[in-house]
Amino acid sequence: MPEVSVIIVNWNARQYLARCLAALAEHGAGVDYDLWVVDNASEDDSVAFVQKAYPQAHLIVNAQNVGFARANNQAMAQSTGRFLLLLNSDAFLQAGALEALFQAMRDHPDTGIAGAQLFYEDGRLQRSCYAFPTLASELWQTLWLDRLFPHSRVFGGYQMTWWAMDTPREVDWVMGACILVRREALEQVGGFDETFFMYSEETDLCYRMKQAGWKVRYVPEARVVHVWGGSANLAGRETLIRLYQSRVQFFRKHYGLVTAFFYKLLLGFSSLARTAMGWAISAVLRRPGAQNQSRAYWQLFRRVHLF
Repeated sequence: MPEVSVIIVNWNARQYLARCLAALAEHGAGVDYDLWVVDNASEDDSVAFVQKAYPQAHLIVNAQNVGFARANNQAMAQSTGRFLLLLNSDAFLQAGALEALFQAMRDHPDTGIAGAQLFYEDGRLQRSCYAFPTLASELWQTLWLDRLFPHSRVFGGYQMTWWAMDTPREVDWVMGACILVRREALEQVGGFDETFFMYSEETDLCYRMKQAGWKVRYVPEARVVHVWGGSANLAGRETLIRLYQSRVQFFRKHYGLVTAFFYKLLLGFSSLARTAMGWAISAVLRRPGAQNQSRAYWQLFRRVHLF
């Protein structure tokens, strides 16, 4: 039985997958792990690449894109590692990352999930941990109060912008691009909720972990480069719609129908306001990017009642 089963879900991300696996091979040396790659019906040569370059990998090939949550569950159910490293195909381990995550688990046996510190490719810090979303935090973001007062624990609470993210600590939830999961905890709460096709599935898992008495820890010593959206491979507006659709689903599941209804009202107002703002910026400053963003929010406004 390996100490850790590394699980990577891939969908048409061959160029990132190669870098991900190379970084794992380099920085996972000395760690007792087995490798699982779940391919969600990629149309590129991802499957052939894994078969040729990593014949030792356990490869699960789905006939259709079953989503991030279900694909991870497939490998988690078949793997045997005492820990599970869930790694996005566009996430690249840096030196010492795995050791830091394991050390956090050893030092804190009540931790069910440990999350890494993520960075953009240019070295900029990427937000890697958050508080659970609430109606209040969504309102602060709609009114841009989180940006106006980033050091406020009230207005900057959701993204935790009041904190430099330079020290390890217990948090509500961590980004799922690179997380180490204790199997004992996972078996207690169950795997990912497969009704979340993409986005918010890690928020939901962390929420259930904490309800069951397990802790979620952020480990800044575990450094990982993450290409934001590289593994999603979706058009901007579709990504936006799926992101908020999953957020509505999270509110409905954990906070109830009434709270979810008010969140949808807030989301409708927010998307309409951002549509108007995007068109205004585009007209005055001639920024095509603002026009594209405005179209995305207009589509979100038109579809929010369907969520």
